[in-house]
Amino acid sequence: LHRKIDLICESAYEKKADEIVVMEMNGKFSLCDFFIVMSAPSLVRVKAIVDHIESSLEKAGLRLFHREGVKEALWVLLDYGEIIVHVFYHETRQFYSLETLWGDAPRRKY
Repeated sequence: LHRKIDLICESAYEKKADEIVVMEMNGKFSLCDFFIVMSAPSLVRVKAIVDHIESSLEKAGLRLFHREGVKEALWVLLDYGEIIVHVFYHETRQFYSLETLWGDAPRRKY
């Protein structure tokens, strides 16, 4: 699990994702154990980050269960089972303020 988290974060970092945060959702959100939240200053960069994460995890043999929002690229959700990745356009991240919704979730910056 931690290998998968590291691979997601490293892939996002390689494509210059901003403010990568890993949130522990155990007992707070029933669908997964972790959220990984990040953002980018442009829609093109959001798509590049998403493509690189998907490609890196596919090469590692890790399965993507579901994805949403790729066409618009304002908020892309990637479901890797116990990990859900949120790649935001900067303004969208500020508007939804996902991190404050679960303000009590343990987190670490990558």
